[in-house]
Amino acid sequence: MVDYHAANNQSLYSAGGQQTYMEQENDWDRDLLLDPAWEKQQRKTFTAWCNSHLRKAGTQIENIEEDFRDGLKLMLLLEVISGERLPKPERGKMRVHKINNVNKALDFIASKGVKLVSIGAEEILDGNAKMTLGMIWTIILRFAIQDISVEETSAKEGLLLWCQRKTAPYKNVNVQNFHISWKDGLAFNALIHRHRPELIDYDKLRKDDPVTNLNNAFEVAERYLDIPKMLDAEDIVNTARPDEKAIMTYVSSFYHAFSGAQKLLEWIRRTIPWLENRAPEKTMTEMQQKLEDFRDYRRVHKPPKVQEKCQLEINFNTLQTKLRLSNRPAFMPSEGRMVSDINGAWHKLEGAEKGYEEWLLNEIRRLERLDHLAEKFRQKAAIHESWTDGKEAMLTQKDYETASLSEIKALLKKHEAFESDLAAHQDRVEQIAAIAQELNELDYYDSPSVNARCQKICEQWDALGSLTQNRRESLERTEKQLESIDELYLEYAKRAAPFNNWMEGAMEDLQDMFIVHNIEEIQGLITAHDQFKSTLPEANKEREAIQAIQAEVQKIAQYNGIKLAGNNPYTTITPQSIDKKWEKVRSQLVPQRDQALQEELARQQSNDHPRRQFANQANMIGPWIQNKMAEIGRISIEMNGTLEDQLTHLRQYEQSIIEYKPNIDQQEGNHQLIQEALIFDNKYTAYTMEHLRVGWEQLLTTIARTINEIENQILTRDAKGISQEQLHEYRTSFNHFDKDHSGVLQAEEFKACLISLGYDGDAEFARIMGIVDPNNSGAVTFQAFIDFMSRETTDTDTADQVIASFKILAGDKNYITAEELRRELPPDQAEYCIARMAPYTGPDAVPGALDYMSFSTALYGESDL
Repeated sequence: MVDYHAANNQSLYSAGGQQTYMEQENDWDRDLLLDPAWEKQQRKTFTAWCNSHLRKAGTQIENIEEDFRDGLKLMLLLEVISGERLPKPERGKMRVHKINNVNKALDFIASKGVKLVSIGAEEILDGNAKMTLGMIWTIILRFAIQDISVEETSAKEGLLLWCQRKTAPYKNVNVQNFHISWKDGLAFNALIHRHRPELIDYDKLRKDDPVTNLNNAFEVAERYLDIPKMLDAEDIVNTARPDEKAIMTYVSSFYHAFSGAQKLLEWIRRTIPWLENRAPEKTMTEMQQKLEDFRDYRRVHKPPKVQEKCQLEINFNTLQTKLRLSNRPAFMPSEGRMVSDINGAWHKLEGAEKGYEEWLLNEIRRLERLDHLAEKFRQKAAIHESWTDGKEAMLTQKDYETASLSEIKALLKKHEAFESDLAAHQDRVEQIAAIAQELNELDYYDSPSVNARCQKICEQWDALGSLTQNRRESLERTEKQLESIDELYLEYAKRAAPFNNWMEGAMEDLQDMFIVHNIEEIQGLITAHDQFKSTLPEANKEREAIQAIQAEVQKIAQYNGIKLAGNNPYTTITPQSIDKKWEKVRSQLVPQRDQALQEELARQQSNDHPRRQFANQANMIGPWIQNKMAEIGRISIEMNGTLEDQLTHLRQYEQSIIEYKPNIDQQEGNHQLIQEALIFDNKYTAYTMEHLRVGWEQLLTTIARTINEIENQILTRDAKGISQEQLHEYRTSFNHFDKDHSGVLQAEEFKACLISLGYDGDAEFARIMGIVDPNNSGAVTFQAFIDFMSRETTDTDTADQVIASFKILAGDKNYITAEELRRELPPDQAEYCIARMAPYTGPDAVPGALDYMSFSTALYGESDL
């Protein structure tokens, strides 16, 4: 595919970019791998890194030098991390098959501009640990580190600068390298806290407890950030200088984990301008290449991004559920990186994508029309230029000055015949000018040459008209010489000229190119051709009549002993030329046209088969997708059985949907055949491949999202001890107030629910809405509804629990500040608490301190305390 992000990739493989750091790192000292501690760290880190990508393809490795030996998982790893297809692997068990697979992987790495130093397929096949670790390190450098760019620095320097920028505000953290700076674990914790402060209490960490620090960061990263544990705390602490490559690999995973949403948004923002580019190409070949680039984008580049978008949504929902169950504040992404931002950008991407495909097809049709018109222009211009060749010389000769009276009269008649012929050619000149005008209106790339040729033809035509008029005036001055005109010659010339013009027009039409797109169009051409053939008998009568005139001339000349002076003086059209053209029309061009039309009819009939094949499959797939979408919605609303039953049912539906994928793949093949045959219309179905793709993607996303919602409901139920009957009551109540059946309660619907529960007042409604809808989306999900209802139907927190909660927020102090409340609580809740707390007057009081005991007194009264 053409690199539609070329502007963003110029620095990756330029002479200055890769030839500095990559060659330096590829020159690594392999003897260092003999250090058992370093080799152990690299084995664990590189294995975990590989598995973090291989799990996306449903597999993993256990032993890094053994599991890559046959090349199969190595090729799969490269396909997953690059998003590109490698050559088909060989499945044989022989050594040569394995070497070939490893070579394919190494060739792919080399194609990305990576210089492989002393790493060969046989060494990988033989399980050479040093070479295998070196190869994986090269892959990590290229695909996980090389593309990192921070403030005009890239790769290792960019990653280091990123770490320094992110950890700068933290005490006891000074990142200067990728070994010693990370031993105490504080840098790892600082990175997590900088991006996700709710996950780590950084102030409780101690620099003198590196094992605890490291384990804390590794466990949080694995649990909440989906970053697998790549190192052991003890290995790092007990090593004088931790392995730099292992640390860099682990840290790069943090970089990519925190920039996932941003990278997706950047990809969308880079892609949309490419899809919105409407700069037309000059030739059909160039436009077809654009279409192929677009297909490559659809097949290769977009699907991983669809999966990435879905995974981001699922991870976000799961994280929010876990945080809620842990009584921790909801995670709020930074401005511009929320799920709604990604969905909005994705919507714009798909809009641009649809418009781009329509534009491509329209442009191809336009260029196809232009090629046809241009060829038609060239044919007509060539015929006209051939006809006008020598006409100016004929009209400017002075032969009448020395001619006899009879010759003058003959010249006058000949001139009249020429004028008739000239008038007959007027239509062709007008057609040439009209075609040139249409080419200009359609923005034909070679319009200057067309215009120049057309201008020359029109100027020559005007000159011929003027010359013709001048010659007539000269001949008419000798009117007395017009008595000897041979009426038969004149009649022959007058009838032969239009007949000859008709034959030339017929020859031109019979040799004219035609383009059709369906059976009806070719049948229309066949009907028109049959109508033309029906006129041939009448035309033959006219030919015989014209030839009879010439025969009569010969008869009279022979009878009267007249010696004819050459050919007919009034025309250049001879009986032989008429017979030759007639024979060519009748015996050659008509049969050829018959054959061409029948071949095109057969081709269109052949094209009708893929049309019907595509339509039959589309008319089956489209309703199937719609039915599945409806069934999923019904399952999620009706709540038949337990949540586990619903989850099992949904997973069965998901499996049935996945098993249906071969039908989609088969339809993609059908669509490819139609596209390759340049079939643009299909009257047998209303579905396009784009409709089916969008429906399929929505179906996969919907089933995944629905399963995720049920899983979260199970987590909530188990965490809060909600019974199946209560869940059923919650769902019944939720469905009752969900008047528009949208699957969420809009603000007014939720307000009606609150009124039914006895709540009153806009302020109270706004406060509760801020709890159940922290993201201000304007709607309440069923999960949030369960949380709210479970709180309504269970005992409220006791005064001791409230005091304990405030004490945690205050960091075990006897007071809490307004700033801490505003930082830890939603705005409305924070202001609610501040308004009900008295100033703290204890001996350890600081300015602005608040007494949270006074809040409990106001809320529960003295007796409860």
